[in-house]
Amino acid sequence: MALDMNFLVSVSISALLAVALALVLTHCKRCKNKSKKRLPPGQMGLPWIGETIDFCKAQKKNRLYEDFIQARIQKHGKTFKTRLMGSPTVVVNGADANKFFLSNEFKLVVSSWPSSSVQLMGENSIMEKQGEAHRCLRAIVATSLSSAGMEILVPRMCRTIQMHMEKYWNGGEKTISLYRLTKVLTFTIVLECLLGIEVKPGLLETFERVLEGVFAAPVNFPGSKFSRAKSARNEIANMLVEIIRTKRNDMEKQQEKGEEEGILLSRLVAALIRGEISEVEVVDNVVLLVFAAHDTTSFAIAMTFRMLAHHPDCYSTLFKEHNNIMSSKSPGETLTYEDTKKMTYTWQVARESIRVFPPIFGSFRKAIEDIEYDGYIIPKGWKVLWTAYGTHYNQEYFEDPLRFKPSRFEEPIQPYAYVPFGGGPRLCAGYQLAKLNILIFLHYVVTRYEWSLACPDEPITMDPLPFPSQGMPIRVSPKFT
Repeated sequence: MALDMNFLVSVSISALLAVALALVLTHCKRCKNKSKKRLPPGQMGLPWIGETIDFCKAQKKNRLYEDFIQARIQKHGKTFKTRLMGSPTVVVNGADANKFFLSNEFKLVVSSWPSSSVQLMGENSIMEKQGEAHRCLRAIVATSLSSAGMEILVPRMCRTIQMHMEKYWNGGEKTISLYRLTKVLTFTIVLECLLGIEVKPGLLETFERVLEGVFAAPVNFPGSKFSRAKSARNEIANMLVEIIRTKRNDMEKQQEKGEEEGILLSRLVAALIRGEISEVEVVDNVVLLVFAAHDTTSFAIAMTFRMLAHHPDCYSTLFKEHNNIMSSKSPGETLTYEDTKKMTYTWQVARESIRVFPPIFGSFRKAIEDIEYDGYIIPKGWKVLWTAYGTHYNQEYFEDPLRFKPSRFEEPIQPYAYVPFGGGPRLCAGYQLAKLNILIFLHYVVTRYEWSLACPDEPITMDPLPFPSQGMPIRVSPKFT
């Protein structure tokens, strides 16, 4: 019996040793295989600073892709490493790269913004939310921007745009700042048409003070950009809390469903009442939506006008489209959502303008585990930067990419090649709102005014987002038909 027991113990120990040896060999094999993979090529530059100075210089000149990205692609290939703002970063290019990283949000990567951006936009905004929390907030926003929501929004937007033109465009021949005025307009549309919040004097300027600090160093000492931005952000938050609490009180007293048609704030407050989101989440997401919607849309509108001015044949075709829509309506009759669906060529022109001048250069992601991509290892914790220019300016996806050719959008575009609104789970939630804004605004301009650029070759700069350096002055005068 003792012999049998000793024999069993001996066998058990041998078996355990065999298993342990197998595990060690498997681990060594994995390590050997992993060692065959390597970091992408590239230069990390100086400690912490890395290549940030070169990056910022190129960005300031609005040549970030040409002077920084493309120069390194030629040297290292489409996937390369660098160090930006203290973080080791892998820059990726191409539709396959866009698809891989944008569609793997929450799985392999998560959105990564500078600390200053997170503090000013809001830690509880959809920008920072992950997984189910992100899906919940996105669903609330998407409901207001569905087809039914768009039908309700169009008449409101038409009224707002017409009132804007009466105030700033009418009055005979004059020169106006197109970019500056479209910022006023898009801000008003987001606040009043989408959110149902009255725009009071000085509110836009307060929001813009916040924007000035979004990419500033997060050092909160008096007089700094970030400090001024933080103060403005607190001012906005206090105003919004008062509006939200009043809205909540009114909705609870009425004991109604509370989701006023097309008003996103009502839907957010209804979710607050149901306990699905918190008050601070409502505040942070309103702030983010205002910033995400008005600045980028203003630039898109400005660049569409720039390209139309440079391509009179395109303008002639676009005008015919809008003239046909206008001729089918009785005097004073407003546009409908169905009318915007007829603006096919106009949207091609806008899409092509945004392709050539994307409002967002790209964005950063952070690896939440080691990622194998393009034959390289991207270590956990490293940043990943994808760019719109990496496909928009690539002959592989757009023939003769620097040529302005709206008709290229008559054919389907390869998925993730055209990415001015991002992609994957974080595809811009306000995409349809921006589209309507551009289409309706163009309709009223081309059917009511003669216009021309005062500075046809005005430089485009970035700080931190792109904008026409002189505000895009245009000469306007009313049409007499």
